Amino acid sequence: MTTVTFHTEGNRIIGFDSQGHSGYAEAGEDIVCAAITSAIRLVESTINDVLGLAASVKVKESEALISLHLPGGLSPTAESTCQALLTGLMVYFAELHDEYPENIEVLEEE
Repeated sequence: MTTVTFHTEGNRIIGFDSQGHSGYAEAGEDIVCAAITSAIRLVESTINDVLGLAASVKVKESEALISLHLPGGLSPTAESTCQALLTGLMVYFAELHDEYPENIEVLEEE
């Protein structure tokens, strides 16, 4: 199972950790894993490459871990955009959980 934990400070999402393999199918055939990875890559690319922010990203393939944490001191516009992206990611993963409850878990932690 993949567990995605969104880290918050008050109403602000400051980042997330995604860990584990979904186990839906064999590697290369796992549509749940592909959906999770694709969504994470889209959000990370938008935050770092499109917006030009310096979100911290860690990838540990040996632990099936991907994490992203926002930098501090964002402008109001950048903060608003990042919150919309991360909230959308959380909603998307919650919907994946509804469809594949044995393969993805979504948590929120302050």
